[in-house]
Amino acid sequence: MSHPIDGQVVLLAVAKASVPGSRLPELLERAQDELRSDRETYGRRYELAAETDDSCCFFVPADHWEEVGRNLGLERREYRAIQRAHEEQLLRFGKHEGRREEFETALDVRSAVVIGRAN
Repeated sequence: MSHPIDGQVVLLAVAKASVPGSRLPELLERAQDELRSDRETYGRRYELAAETDDSCCFFVPADHWEEVGRNLGLERREYRAIQRAHEEQLLRFGKHEGRREEFETALDVRSAVVIGRAN
C-alpha cells in the first residue's frame, strides 16, 4: 500500500463515502503521490498536527482538498472521500495521543493532510 491511511480508517471512509469501496484505495494512492511530491512545502507552510514513524499530518485550509482534487482531475465526491479518510486518520492519531477532542474542534474550520514517509 502506498498511502498512510490505516485499513480500518479506509473502511470507515468507504462506509461514509459516495465512491465504491474498491475505488477509494486507488484514489488515496493517487493523492499520496501528489502530496508526497510537496512534502517539504507542507512542512514549511502548514501546522504539523501529529507525527508517527510512518507519517505526518498537517492542518490545511478547509478548501485544500478541492484544489488537490482539481489538480488530479477528480470529481467532488472522489476528493471528498479522500478528504474524509485523511480527517479520520487525524482523529485516529488524536485518539492515541489523547487529543481527539482538540482535533475534532480544529476540523470544524480546517482539514487534514496525512503524508507517508518514503520507505
